[in-house]
Amino acid sequence: MIASEQQLKQLVTETCQHPHGSVERQKGLTVLVRLINRSQKLWQDSSTYYEDALQQTWLYFCRNLCEAITAKSAYDSEQSNVITWMNAYLKRRLQDMYIENQQQKQKYAPKQWENNNHTNEIDRAIEHIATPPPSSNLLEQLQKWVEVDRTKILRHTYIRDRTDVNAQILILKRLPPETSWQILAQEFALPVSTLSSFYQRKCIPLLKEFYEKQIVA
Repeated sequence: MIASEQQLKQLVTETCQHPHGSVERQKGLTVLVRLINRSQKLWQDSSTYYEDALQQTWLYFCRNLCEAITAKSAYDSEQSNVITWMNAYLKRRLQDMYIENQQQKQKYAPKQWENNNHTNEIDRAIEHIATPPPSSNLLEQLQKWVEVDRTKILRHTYIRDRTDVNAQILILKRLPPETSWQILAQEFALPVSTLSSFYQRKCIPLLKEFYEKQIVA
């Protein structure tokens, strides 16, 4: 069943009435995650860093829906519906990642790459992704799950011939406040594309599996 905007608004209100960190709050958040996913109204993009931006958006959602933990202010249902609020943040993250990616390309591009062309590319991207005018408890659970890695699946999921660059390390590095791909590329002496591709193909499915288990629980 696809929930209406009014149903989502009511569920947000009910969820935020429960204390931060409570079981009831957590259950409400997981139901909201499921319903928002089913709505298929979240912004979609074909960029290589979309899944990374989406993961950060879900963390932002859980941490700032009821209280402002990492944002200046919490979600306000009187200003916009919850999906519009999430899409605004998701698009901002995509903007940041696009600009960071373009700046990295410029850094290593031939000299004939003109600065004005680079600026125009960024302007077009911002125009294309124009922004409209997890609880900390979930984040803590995620971080603990990654650090403990009881089944060792994260440590055993690694880039070929590089056991030191595994899912456990990369996920921890990308949790807020995330380490940029450029810094990670320098740290591990690997291309950004290799790290990003591995993260999307191997780490994201593991993270989704973790979130799904939280929802079922």
